[in-house]
Amino acid sequence: MTRTQKLNRLRAEGTLHGETLFMPILMHFAARATGMTYAEFARDHRARVRANIECLERFDLDCVTLMSDPYAETSAFGAPIDYVPEGVPRCGRHVVTTRQDVHDLPIPDVFSAERTRDRLDGARLYRRELGDAVPVIGWVEGPLAEACDLAGMDGMFVMLMTDPDTSHVFLDKVLEFAERFATAQIEAGCDIIGIGDAVCSQIDPGTYGTFVKARHRRLIDHIHASGSLVKFHVCGDITHLLPDLAGLGIDLIDLDWPVDIAAARRALGPDVVITGNLDPSLVLARDEDTVYAMARDLVREHAGGRYVLAAGCEIGVDTPPANLLAMGRAAREGA
Repeated sequence: MTRTQKLNRLRAEGTLHGETLFMPILMHFAARATGMTYAEFARDHRARVRANIECLERFDLDCVTLMSDPYAETSAFGAPIDYVPEGVPRCGRHVVTTRQDVHDLPIPDVFSAERTRDRLDGARLYRRELGDAVPVIGWVEGPLAEACDLAGMDGMFVMLMTDPDTSHVFLDKVLEFAERFATAQIEAGCDIIGIGDAVCSQIDPGTYGTFVKARHRRLIDHIHASGSLVKFHVCGDITHLLPDLAGLGIDLIDLDWPVDIAAARRALGPDVVITGNLDPSLVLARDEDTVYAMARDLVREHAGGRYVLAAGCEIGVDTPPANLLAMGRAAREGA
């Protein structure tokens, strides 16, 4: 059975009968593990695909991804991006600083902007290299996260509080671009589109309901209509948002380590595939045997439902490879 078939069976039946899928988020770790800098990994889809396929084989993973950093869309909107050899790329300038900037902001062409086109090329390369055997996960920034990338987190939060009308115009523009980018990645070969809206863990349910919830629903519906599954990712504690996330149609949801999986299951219902949620700092800092025991306990507790083993967020660059192998061993041994 291919990895893609395993994922489909997990979604259909809720269990793989003795095995748990293993889908950690690897970015800087993948670059370091395969002998390249983070800048090389982020800038070039060929490097990113090579690193992911090498990690797929070395750590017996169940997916490959196109993730590298949050600034592919930001670059397309015109922001300069600085590439740091051993750090996350940085946005050199916010392109939205005034109300007029929002109204003047054009929606880019995903096929002509360098970094969005690079991600599409990565999806095509995965398909040439892997066929249909492994799920390919594409990625879009969620509307609030992308607005914060373009305006700065402080600037966007002030706009939400003082100018809701302009905020809605701004969020609609980035949402439309996310829809176009998601569709292009699906057409290029992605089985799953991740939606990363990490900043949502920092807002209250009222703000989420006013500015974000309907846009998440629209983006999820659009991705489904385009033929892909949705993987929803918000770093941090989203316990307060779980009631709002129920019913959005999420297929897979990443839960960070502060979120109780059992509580999330009660809130989200039985059909959502839950991915998580070892603390990445513990995976980095603990010894191999301890990491294995923590992962084994998660698998034993949750493998009876729709569950995928991963850390709560990205695996840290300095994580010992033996610890990632230990997590994978726990997944393969199952409950």
